[in-house]
Amino acid sequence: MNVAIDGPAGAGKSTIAKLVAKKLGLVYVDTGAMYRAVAIYLLDSGIDVNDKAAVAEKCKGANVDIKYEDGIQNVYLNGTNVTGRLREEAVGNTASVTSPVPEVRAQIFSLQRGLAERGGVIMDGRDIGTVVMPDADVKIYLTASSEVRATRRVKELQEKGEAANFEEIKRDIEERDHRDMTREISPLKQADDAILVDTSDMTIDQVVEKICSLCK
Repeated sequence: MNVAIDGPAGAGKSTIAKLVAKKLGLVYVDTGAMYRAVAIYLLDSGIDVNDKAAVAEKCKGANVDIKYEDGIQNVYLNGTNVTGRLREEAVGNTASVTSPVPEVRAQIFSLQRGLAERGGVIMDGRDIGTVVMPDADVKIYLTASSEVRATRRVKELQEKGEAANFEEIKRDIEERDHRDMTREISPLKQADDAILVDTSDMTIDQVVEKICSLCK
């Protein structure tokens, strides 16, 4: 069984996908982490990430690999484990800007499709059910209000001891939503055959149980 989970930033896709994968015995593939790894490469290179031509050329030097080590997914960039940097705010914003670049998407797309062809995977992202795994057995569109997503992000940052401004984070989430939904290539949208799951008023356990029930 292949399961596709799409949705906007901060909807809890990665958290839910990991838990569902564990309960159903599927392999979790964090597609967003792949794009974030490329974003790290571009950030570290010092180029202007808004320069599409520069991004298109530079991204060719980024080799992203996913390895399961002791049951934990680790993301490697050119042989270096960058898992610990994936959730940095600057990395997320850069990934949102650079992921629409055709050359970036082409580089990662083949890896995603290769994993899907093996079967027994669950992927989350923005275009999994529409582009990467259009034939997935189960498709979910996971979402939540921008207020709820911002609140979750503030809590996450505060638990790490980092400063967090609710209004700034909410505005950033809404701007990212707009970019993702209006980009020319593979925009974020609910697949015609995807099931909408709004997690605004649901606990994590409730969401996991809901998706697991849809996979039976």
